Amino acid sequence: MSGARGGGAGADRSPRVSPARLAAYDVLRDVDERDAYANLALPARIREARLGPRDAALVTELVAGTLRGRGRYDRIIELASGRGIDAIDPRTRNVLRLGAHQLLAMRTAAHAAVNESVELQRVVGNRAAAGFVNGVLRAIGRASGEEWDARIDAEARSADDALAARSSHPAWVVRALRAALRTEGREAELAALLEADNAPPRVSLTLLPGAGIDAETAEALGIDTEHGESRLVARGPSPLGLELAGGDPARAIEALEAPDGTVRVQDQGSQLAALALSRARPAQAGERWLDLCAGPGGKTAVLAAEAALAGAELRANEVSEHRAELVRGAVAAHEESVEIVCHDGRRDEAFGGPDAQYDRILVDAPCSGLGALRRRPEARWRKQPGDLPELTALQGELLDAAATHLAPGGLLAYVTCSPHLAETRVVVSAALKRHPELREVDARAILNAVARGPLDLAGEQPSAQLWPHRNGTDAMFVALFERATTLDG
Repeated sequence: MSGARGGGAGADRSPRVSPARLAAYDVLRDVDERDAYANLALPARIREARLGPRDAALVTELVAGTLRGRGRYDRIIELASGRGIDAIDPRTRNVLRLGAHQLLAMRTAAHAAVNESVELQRVVGNRAAAGFVNGVLRAIGRASGEEWDARIDAEARSADDALAARSSHPAWVVRALRAALRTEGREAELAALLEADNAPPRVSLTLLPGAGIDAETAEALGIDTEHGESRLVARGPSPLGLELAGGDPARAIEALEAPDGTVRVQDQGSQLAALALSRARPAQAGERWLDLCAGPGGKTAVLAAEAALAGAELRANEVSEHRAELVRGAVAAHEESVEIVCHDGRRDEAFGGPDAQYDRILVDAPCSGLGALRRRPEARWRKQPGDLPELTALQGELLDAAATHLAPGGLLAYVTCSPHLAETRVVVSAALKRHPELREVDARAILNAVARGPLDLAGEQPSAQLWPHRNGTDAMFVALFERATTLDG
């Protein structure tokens, strides 16, 4: 590892930089330079640095908070330094972001945040820039977050640019979210949505059917998961869902003593999306189900458990070999009843041949991921508007393939973890025009029937859009279709 940082072979052993801050810097660098996902890179770096629980929690806050606030911090760094953010060396940029987060969003003493950042710069970057880091962070520390936000507003070129910088979202994402809310008559909720994107989500668990315990019973057990301070709570919209009020999810899962694989970490919007298909109507023994884009396998696990109870067969297809292995792990509790294959979902091979037909098909399509920004904050900086045409074309092609293999009277669910209209209603409307044999089913009514309580879904279309600020879930979109009972429509 030491060779990966700047500052010389022995620099990593500097006693003036905490191992937690070094680990946090390494994760930010992995995200920037290697397109790593922070939620995957973070545990690896914590293990590598052999950090205890307290330091691990500090690293998690430093990384997650810095990534969520990156856009705002970058603008503040620009204002404090008089330099464009892209003109600053990438190593120094990440040191400054970490320092800005400690100064503006944590309880770290100002002198400690500045001094450790200066030492971190000497370890990981150009030592000559240590004075620059010192000056910029001292300038940042002389004003409050509210005062910096006022400067952002005063010097922005437009109201959208100001809102984008203050909320740490790219301006094009702000406009896309506003447009999606506007279709529901809820444009005034944009600020609340942006704020929810930047709030750390609680960990949600799913108790798969067959776990031998339901959410309300798990809550009633009052399981303490760490130092008597954390517990599981049957809260949220999914009937399978539990929230973990702090602590280690692995310990919570172990404490439940459920069969292996039947309790998993999973967003409750993802749980509901799978249940919308499996519980849209009673399942019959012998039905054939297909998850067309199964990786990494969270929704597949729910479908596998539901299929096992109903006596249905489930085929799970995933184009990536690596992600297919993740699916295999996700369905381990029901592996004997799930067939896992690896094909391009637009090809007949994914379905088992040109004549194969299924009673229920889930198309959990690859998308921009704009609905999961609170869980993957780095995703907001990786996507561009120019990425959407390729994504929406793929989404349409996957729907076309699924429609071809949907049995008469069969149900098809189209799901994206994005509220962007180009990936939701536009894709759905185009598919309905291409496939007159399909009719859209009221997904809102079905989700409300499935959920633990009313979801307060809005809009004039039968599709359903979940929201972090309203439902406490990722911004999952669900549309349901039924095929005419005769092949000619």
